[in-house]
Amino acid sequence: MRRTFFIVGPTATGKSELAADVAREIGAEIVSADAFQIYRGLDLLTAKPDAATLAKAQHHLIGTTPLREEMNAEKYRRAASRVIDEIHSRGKLAIVVGGSGLYVKALTHRLAPLPESDPKLRERLNAMSLDELRSRLSELDSEAAGRIDMKNRRRVVRAVEICLRTGKPVSEVLAGVGDSGQPGSTIPATGVFVFRDREELYARINQRVEAIFESGVIEEVRAAREVSATASQMIGFREIRQLLNGPADAGSISQCMAAIQQASRRYAKRQLTWFRRQTNFSPLNLSLLTHNEAGILLRNRLEPRKFSGVRAKE
Repeated sequence: MRRTFFIVGPTATGKSELAADVAREIGAEIVSADAFQIYRGLDLLTAKPDAATLAKAQHHLIGTTPLREEMNAEKYRRAASRVIDEIHSRGKLAIVVGGSGLYVKALTHRLAPLPESDPKLRERLNAMSLDELRSRLSELDSEAAGRIDMKNRRRVVRAVEICLRTGKPVSEVLAGVGDSGQPGSTIPATGVFVFRDREELYARINQRVEAIFESGVIEEVRAAREVSATASQMIGFREIRQLLNGPADAGSISQCMAAIQQASRRYAKRQLTWFRRQTNFSPLNLSLLTHNEAGILLRNRLEPRKFSGVRAKE
């Protein structure tokens, strides 16, 4: 797995377009590391690359999983590892592209042996209030309760579930391995962490949300049928479902859009923090480069004898 390169970073930075252009130039294939683009359907909501971008290079793990199925980092790791092996068997470079930090780390580090989700237990936990879940986790594992984001319902549910399924505190299950994996690289973590200046990034996020509403994301969510607990965590899904259950007038649509913009900006902030703290990828500020300049820099890094370098704009 030596010929694998990572392009990671927060939502709306332009990772997909940049990676597709680089892959086309050097004959590489792209493996998505996005926890929601892996699902089939809800293309607008998950900001899947458009047809023109997908046509530039072979893409993998985009739209491959039904919405009704649960996904997790270990399932992703197994699927991505198979795909990367196949790409290497063709003598090509695999470029892993995405913003789901845990999925990226699943490839670069071995995961802790966590139990699969139990549907009946998950149903019982989902019926509990967040306060009840917090109290239960504090009883089961006070150490974990002090470490995880207790406002994040999904993480609290998963922590309680691991405690109950293993009969051990989740902090013990993960002892010495951080939040996601054991020491020991499975794929050499070579790549770049792309980002933009905050004001520009937030403007891009706001524009993207406006664009998906103009393109019909409300109807896309309306048409979605059976959706797993994992898939329902997509930013905007809950907000649009609430909108559909009430009066969808201009005011409520505007409020829904604003709520999704805010949630997306907060998610981008968390992604920035994750990649700065959890990886050693080289930082690349796309606000200082044109699209073509960024592409040349990456191609020069991947094939230094073929491409000449370029300096960032002052």
